[in-house]
Amino acid sequence: MSTEFTLTAGGYTAVVAARAAALRVLQFEGRDLVVPFPEGGPIPDYRGIIAAPWPNRIADGRYTFDGVAHQLEVTEPERGTALHGLAYPLDWSLKESDAGSLTLTCTVGPTEGYPFVLELSARYVLDDAGLHTNVTARNAADAAAPYGVCPHPYLVAGSSPLDEWILEVPARTYLEVTADRLLPVSLEPVEGHAFDFRSARPIGSTEIDHAFTDIAFDAGLARLSLRDPAGTGVGMSWDESCPWLQIHTADKPEPLPNRIGLAVEPMTCPPDAFNSGTDLIRLEPGAGHEASWTIYAL
Repeated sequence: MSTEFTLTAGGYTAVVAARAAALRVLQFEGRDLVVPFPEGGPIPDYRGIIAAPWPNRIADGRYTFDGVAHQLEVTEPERGTALHGLAYPLDWSLKESDAGSLTLTCTVGPTEGYPFVLELSARYVLDDAGLHTNVTARNAADAAAPYGVCPHPYLVAGSSPLDEWILEVPARTYLEVTADRLLPVSLEPVEGHAFDFRSARPIGSTEIDHAFTDIAFDAGLARLSLRDPAGTGVGMSWDESCPWLQIHTADKPEPLPNRIGLAVEPMTCPPDAFNSGTDLIRLEPGAGHEASWTIYAL
């Protein structure tokens, strides 16, 4: 099986890796819309992956579901959390493809800390309006399962530094987190805060690695825009299956590449939802769930 797949349509080119069903490249007329990563190697910073069966992190890798305690592998040791789900290290299988579309599938579980079985499917469709992604999950076991999902692209507005990019986010509330572990503390209004991007403005030196909610949906879609003052830009829309949005300015200490893209992650639930229960999806046996989003050039 090929380890990656290329789609072309309407001036766009997308390259999707079998590993983690990750979006490796997305370009419009030769311009990067996401931060790419090299073919065949490890995926840096979870770029472009499908994070399932949970987005973000679970404190200590521990949670209780239906009265049973579970212990996941701690995959973010510096913060003591289980990060970005279990589908990340898997090679997804090709179900079908053509020049402008692609469907990859994988099975998650049963495994340590997640004794459930989910059948996941990621469908990518490229057309004149951008790259559309639809992720479905079906509970293939005989017990209910906890579930959440998000994509993990790092968007690129253009060639100017990230600090100059102009961001608009239709969210009224952000989730305050602990500085050391990025675990939830409280919901706070963006009004009067550095995280208020309801009106488009430059990101500046603001460092963000937070979830947002109370998102404004128009006709069932929310839209984020990211523009370079030089005139290029990238947008992302998502449906109401994702009432949360993680944004990260990709801040890194020297000598690592710093602030090279803006992670934009529409999420079905917030960080540590396996413990809080907030917007956690309960998939009964045989039940399914869908989430969709689109990335497009501006």
